[in-house]
Amino acid sequence: MSDSRTPLLDQVTVPEDMRRLDKSDLQALADEVRQEMIGAVSSTGGHLGAGLGVVELTVALHYVFDTPRDRLIWDVGHQVYPHKILTGRRARIRTLRQGGGLSGFTKRDESEYDPFGAGHSSTSVSAALGMAVARDMSGKPHNVVAVIGDGSMSAGMAYEAMNNAGAMDSRLIVVLNDNDMSIAPPVGALSAYLSRLLSGKTYRGLRESGKQIARKMPRAIFEHARRAEELTRGFFTGGTLFEQLGFYYVGPIDGHNLNHLLPVLENVKASEFGPILVHVVTRKGKGYAPAEAAPDKLHGVSAFDVVSGTQFKPKTNAPAYTKVFGDSLVQEARKDSRIVAVTAAMPAGTGVDIFANHFPDRAFDVGIAEQHAVTFAAGMAAEGYKPFCAIYSTFLQRAYDQVVHDVALQRLPVRFAIDRAGLVGADGPTHAGAYDVAFLGCVPNMVLMAASDEAELVHMVATAAAYDEGPIAFRYPRGEGVGVTLPEFGQPLEIGRGRIVREGSRIALLSLGTRLSECLKAAEDLSSRGLSTTVVDARFAKPLDTALIDRLAKEHEVLLTVEEGSIGGFGSQVLAYLSNAGALDRGLRVRALTLADRFFDQDKPESQYVTAGLSARAIVAKVLEILPAVPEGRRMIAV
Repeated sequence: MSDSRTPLLDQVTVPEDMRRLDKSDLQALADEVRQEMIGAVSSTGGHLGAGLGVVELTVALHYVFDTPRDRLIWDVGHQVYPHKILTGRRARIRTLRQGGGLSGFTKRDESEYDPFGAGHSSTSVSAALGMAVARDMSGKPHNVVAVIGDGSMSAGMAYEAMNNAGAMDSRLIVVLNDNDMSIAPPVGALSAYLSRLLSGKTYRGLRESGKQIARKMPRAIFEHARRAEELTRGFFTGGTLFEQLGFYYVGPIDGHNLNHLLPVLENVKASEFGPILVHVVTRKGKGYAPAEAAPDKLHGVSAFDVVSGTQFKPKTNAPAYTKVFGDSLVQEARKDSRIVAVTAAMPAGTGVDIFANHFPDRAFDVGIAEQHAVTFAAGMAAEGYKPFCAIYSTFLQRAYDQVVHDVALQRLPVRFAIDRAGLVGADGPTHAGAYDVAFLGCVPNMVLMAASDEAELVHMVATAAAYDEGPIAFRYPRGEGVGVTLPEFGQPLEIGRGRIVREGSRIALLSLGTRLSECLKAAEDLSSRGLSTTVVDARFAKPLDTALIDRLAKEHEVLLTVEEGSIGGFGSQVLAYLSNAGALDRGLRVRALTLADRFFDQDKPESQYVTAGLSARAIVAKVLEILPAVPEGRRMIAV
């Protein structure tokens, strides 16, 4: 037994310390981990419910398996806060998702206990299988364990990996964390007993012996025996689906009962057979009443009061872009019954929940299946409906082939609402919407817009609703708008036409997206230095407003494009056009301000954009760098 005078968590820095504890201490340790996590997230914000649901599972996995020698791969990564607390990062746990602090997800260069990084779902089984095969090729004995949630099982990639693992018969352990009770009914003592029995060496040995005997029999008898055994176990355990994929199924077991978890995991660890799936049932938000009562609302949280669960959100007069989209889509749908909304497991995150509240029969959440979402929307468009496919920029990356092959190639009018464009703050590089302008801008038949403020977003929703000639996309950032007055009704914009926001004569700032406000600040600074500056809201990355670009090129000495996206996006399109038009031969000085060719770690969005060189100050600095003839005394950059 441990020293009862010292908190157990103070005795555990890494899992090796935990393995010296008596099993009877582990539930108390789990309770302390849960309280530590609640305290940390209450001050930093982050993902709460998922991590609370896997506390006992995390303790059990690290107690049974020899991590980091045994590889433990977490799917999605947002449930790993207990894992981080137990793997040498407790001292920094209150820096979660902060600038210079711990990532909110698994990250290879953060800890040797994170063998594979993940912020997107359904990658764990593929990665684990690759590691298991590499282990076998190297002749090493360690275990490979993947933990995947039942929500992540809605993505095709998980089944592709499991199908491959079953066919390869590699020694691999997959823990299915069922936290929605969506696969199995509540579990109890009988289920726990069966799981322990079926995962034990005696049963598995008898099963393998039976298989060897059956293989010597005629094929028809062998197949009947195999199916009878699988179906018999499936009757008690519900594992027939996984057995058909080639996995040995164990479960369901109570993921909060260490007396059930530990013996099953120990049996599984001792197995020498092929892939095994352990079905664990947990409760999201376990041990914290507000999170148990509202697992959806307390999935991802800002800082909150521990006693009440009330979140501390900054007061603002501006609505969130996501809400503006949802409200605008409702407005358009009232006028057109053909408008439908499609999302991939993110109804609240994309604003589709607002639409669903008004039109429940016209809203479709297809699960974590972005590829399917896009082609599903294409099918609806082919039948004359007007689908708005609302997907985060970072998740739309997963459906790129479908955008090209199933939508653009057939010129189907799917409307892409791209949330979380640009840098996203605390979620860090896995969720940054940095690449959509580049990867959509090169696709034929695509129209691509970017809202500079919330009023422009209203008009872009109306534009997308009215456009029937092919696919159209509009992007907007996470967070609140800039506080402009919203129009009563959205007005369709002329396709491929930008707008001049401020007239000048020497410098032209051509902005795509919400960096427009920083361009306006920069213009004020430059004008105070005697550098008359034009500011333009491009509105469209494709098609370009070539007439407006020609005018800017002819009437200004310097042209800067500014965007919240990667290299290869809007600025590259403008530079290519100017080069082909011969404008660069006439002495026009052009620069493209984009996100640098790197990944940006978590921080406050405003700090990220300063680091990225996309603040008003950085814009001024770039202009002064281009114009060395400006008197030295006038080149100081305003703070």
